[in-house]
Amino acid sequence: MLKRLLQWDRDTFLYLNSLGVEGYDSFWSIATNITSWIPIYIFFFILLFLKFPKKQAALMTTTTILLLFFILLVVDQTKDLVARLRPNNDEEINAVIRILKTPVGFSFFSGHASTSFAITTLIVLFLRKKIKWIWIFYLWPIIFSFSRIYVGVHYPLDIIAGAVFGIFMAFISYYLYYKFIAPYLRLDHLV
Repeated sequence: MLKRLLQWDRDTFLYLNSLGVEGYDSFWSIATNITSWIPIYIFFFILLFLKFPKKQAALMTTTTILLLFFILLVVDQTKDLVARLRPNNDEEINAVIRILKTPVGFSFFSGHASTSFAITTLIVLFLRKKIKWIWIFYLWPIIFSFSRIYVGVHYPLDIIAGAVFGIFMAFISYYLYYKFIAPYLRLDHLV
């Protein structure tokens, strides 16, 4: 079963990566760069401060940042434990794939996917009752995550596992926030 799943993962990666067109390489290289997305992080935090009292927004921001650091720690530990080669470092396929980035670390699971889906999910959970169109923010982690396949550094299962982990941890963080922090803010009207 695992062998078939890994074969599917590899075949799907090869197919998706091969769809790349040289004319779009600069777009995907920018999209995969974390610093390109700093404005959306800032926008998320501005929205929190616009829609909630300052103290509450500050605690929501702190919760989001703590979630980010926790996920980065888990991702780092998991990558070292699983030790799966990135596609760009796999000698069996790296000669036939499009490679735009060449990180040397391990692949499973994607930190880009886990952090972007976690942050987006937590922000959406915080703001869903205040902004109807908030769900559009999921375009960010989808583009950000897919870029990792396009540039040749992650398999689809790396992305899927990262996204699932990030979303799961966002729900846990949201629950913990309203269970342990919100009661001290006298937020009776929430949750």
